[in-house]
Amino acid sequence: MSPSPSPADRADPADPVALRLAGVSLTFPGRDEPVVDGLDLDVRTGEFLAVIGPSGSGKTTLLRLAHGLLRPDRGLITAGAEHIVKPSTSRGFVFQSDCLLPWRRIVDNVAFPLELAGAARAAARTKAMELLELTGLAASANQYPAQLSGGMRQRVNLARALAIDPEVLLMDEPFAALDAQTREVLQTELLTIWARDRKTVLFVTHQLDEAVFLADRVVVLQPNPGRVREIVPIALPRPRALEIKRTAEFNGLVDRLWHLIKSDVLAEQLI
Repeated sequence: MSPSPSPADRADPADPVALRLAGVSLTFPGRDEPVVDGLDLDVRTGEFLAVIGPSGSGKTTLLRLAHGLLRPDRGLITAGAEHIVKPSTSRGFVFQSDCLLPWRRIVDNVAFPLELAGAARAAARTKAMELLELTGLAASANQYPAQLSGGMRQRVNLARALAIDPEVLLMDEPFAALDAQTREVLQTELLTIWARDRKTVLFVTHQLDEAVFLADRVVVLQPNPGRVREIVPIALPRPRALEIKRTAEFNGLVDRLWHLIKSDVLAEQLI
């Protein structure tokens, strides 16, 4: 049986929009120039959207604006009918650093956001165990963060973000600190988890091959100030196995992304 077509093949501008940034600009205190300026972006419901760009293009700022951790000076950010002005349980955030609580067991780290939301401890732990099963960590439920490898800690980080059942998952280079082999394993695991219910994902990465492997579309940001330079559709079939990284089509897409950011990256080295 042939693989199913990518959602990028079926994408239509009329598809429901899970997250919208319209004319968004933000200047940090003490800076003369905006970090992002006039940024427009629609994230479609159920899509996996990756974001790449050189330093200074506002990748992490974009995620923090989308979550409500930052508020723009101008422009509008919406999630459905919600005008985003503060963080919400409808959006989960996976940081580059796992930020696990060292004094809590793994199951209790995953249950923590549910407890904060008012869930009974027993119910929160039951849900946490379901997510640890999903992420392959059930056997480590009673261990502490210091006892886990970096890859395992990031699985916990993902499980914790999923605990509140967010509509949108915001991920800020979650695999950047891992070795190449572990990063590839977690990429495939993330796609397996995502395929289960197709949550909307906005994923920031510096790794071009990671963006192509994971995403339906890749947003390329230009720097100083951050704006969308181009959005590249990734019309690769799903489900995707790591072997696809060795195909000409895959590497052609990686090359296309590199050429879109090459001049900016080289300019950084001259500063």
